[in-house]
Amino acid sequence: MAMMNVIYELRTKMGLSQEALADKLFVSRQAVSRWETGETVPNTETLKLLSKFFGVSINTLLDSPFDGVCKCCGMQLEDVCDIAREKDGTINPQYCKWCYDDGEFTLDFWKQNRGKFTEEQFECYFEQYKEQTIKELNVLLQNEGLPRVENLNVLTGWYINHEYTLPNGERVKFLDDKASYLGNQLKSESGRLYGIAANMDLLLISTYDENGENQQLILFKKRL
Repeated sequence: MAMMNVIYELRTKMGLSQEALADKLFVSRQAVSRWETGETVPNTETLKLLSKFFGVSINTLLDSPFDGVCKCCGMQLEDVCDIAREKDGTINPQYCKWCYDDGEFTLDFWKQNRGKFTEEQFECYFEQYKEQTIKELNVLLQNEGLPRVENLNVLTGWYINHEYTLPNGERVKFLDDKASYLGNQLKSESGRLYGIAANMDLLLISTYDENGENQQLILFKKRL
């Protein structure tokens, strides 16, 4: 059942007219009508209002069998704001917005391999890729006497692309603001924080204070 039918059924079960529902949500009757004909879909904030008003989950409104976990990175999607969207703005509840944005996959691994496998093969291959990346990172972390990494999440480049001071005093960035990376944050027994980032081309380990300041590069390595 499409979302337009879900909204229609929930509304009629409550005995509400389109105008009455519109008044409850502070939208126009025409907006409700367009939802129910499939001409448009509610935006993120309106989906939250609909969910609260009808007492159902966002997944129920989306009429999706999706269990609230991104099929790429495994992230729990607890907020509709985290769900991916297609180019036309419609929601794609199979992925988080960090893995899939504006109708396209973000990580270089997915861009290069997406069309080569079936859905099941791709998911299996991606898990193998993550496991291999974790193994490589843990070898480097062990050599530096740092905590092990157990899991990797998808992170946007602009969020983790910090400047580091080289021995010659030059300030440089090693990542791409527009790209996505596998990464995580680790904490040592002393309370010091460590950030890791990886894609198909590179591995990066840094350290910083709890407030994110005093960024220091520990290791930057090109992958073979």
